[in-house]
Amino acid sequence: MTGTTYDVIVIGAGPVGENVADRVVRGGLTAAVVERELVGGECSYWACMPTKALLRGAAALRAVRHVPGAREAVTGDLDPAAVLRRRDSFASNWADDGQVSWLDSAGIALHRGHGRITAARTVEVTGGDGTTTSLTARHAVVVATGSGALVPDIPGLRAAAPWTNREAAAAEEVPRRLAVIGGGVVAAEMATAFVSLGSEVTVLARDGVLPHAEPFAGELVTRSLREAGVSVRLGAEAASVQRYGDGTVRLTLTGGDRIEADELLVAVGRTPNTRDIGLDAIGLTPGSWLIVDDTLRVPGHEWLYAAGDANHRALLTHQGKYQARAVGDAIVARATGARVEDGRWGRHAATADERAVPQVVFTDPEIASVGLTAAAAEAAGLRIRVVDHDLGAVAGAALHADGYRGQARMVVDEDRQVVVGFTLAGPDVGELLHAATIAVVGEVPLDRLWHAVPAFPTVSEVWLRLLEAYGR
Repeated sequence: MTGTTYDVIVIGAGPVGENVADRVVRGGLTAAVVERELVGGECSYWACMPTKALLRGAAALRAVRHVPGAREAVTGDLDPAAVLRRRDSFASNWADDGQVSWLDSAGIALHRGHGRITAARTVEVTGGDGTTTSLTARHAVVVATGSGALVPDIPGLRAAAPWTNREAAAAEEVPRRLAVIGGGVVAAEMATAFVSLGSEVTVLARDGVLPHAEPFAGELVTRSLREAGVSVRLGAEAASVQRYGDGTVRLTLTGGDRIEADELLVAVGRTPNTRDIGLDAIGLTPGSWLIVDDTLRVPGHEWLYAAGDANHRALLTHQGKYQARAVGDAIVARATGARVEDGRWGRHAATADERAVPQVVFTDPEIASVGLTAAAAEAAGLRIRVVDHDLGAVAGAALHADGYRGQARMVVDEDRQVVVGFTLAGPDVGELLHAATIAVVGEVPLDRLWHAVPAFPTVSEVWLRLLEAYGR
């Protein structure tokens, strides 16, 4: 066994791990990342990038067809093969050469293999050829191993070899019939993608579609999916699954109904990739989410941090990268004796994880949100007022597309007179989200927002309409 010492060792070379390592190197420390799969992680190859590439072609086609004069120029349908080829390019054809080259240019060492913590500040890496290398960290070990798809204990499900987000994102062919278990973001996006590519899609949404979003968001997406031909079965639950010799998958529902499909996608949640990284060697539970403080340090282990999905604070790539910047800077500060700014909105605190998480769901319509839903704000004990506005009634939306359908909601903390939550539903609303994010993070008073004049005629004019409806 060989051995090497670095200031910081990061287990996991996805977007989060890469950013942690880059941050500490920029701060003057040395860093190594350990990766057992592809450098670039889930987002680059099986989630954010390839899935959005699958969705973009259909979204562009819908946009053209809603603008008279432009729609007359469209004479064909979506080309699934071309969509898949474009998807492949955004996944770098599942090769990580470019990402590895970036690590080299950033001065970050790469150790390929499976990393396990064997003691405080010690990580053992087992390579594909069975050789082992012991790495020692002078200051910190960061767990950035992400999460994997949760496959529930439904009889016959695992034996049926279902798709998870990975197989859906990397599908080589479009199945004639696709069944989806789940109603969350992955389920809704992949149902949107595959129905546009020609699949007959059935969604079993036991808890509804987008159950954690504002209710109107799930209602609009459900309506749109059904209009596109998707069979959305709200409240439905699979009791058993069987795959036959010809490849057909049969789902038997709790009420006795049966559904047959050529492929089955399971999208019911995520589980942490911490089962085999040596947590038991340091008194933690393998397979658990890692509890952290606001500087992303694991209590009781001053040298151990967890960033990204592994800490379960906000399972989103951009939020994980935000955490990476905070934890990287915190490690550098502690290593150099600088002051750690860990108070609310401090440089080393991931405050936005609780107060201002932005997310875009690339369905039809898009759903863009930041901060708290009305229900979450009430549950947090805030005295709130909810203001809604028909997004389609905004002049800029009417220009954007004929029959523009959408809604906007502003959640106001009445005691502080600031926006604590904002949700938009409508075509291309993802590009409007950052203004709301700034309002929430900046805790901009409503009387100051009144002076943020939206340009006319844009969809952003909805801010003016919401403030007018509030009474400003």
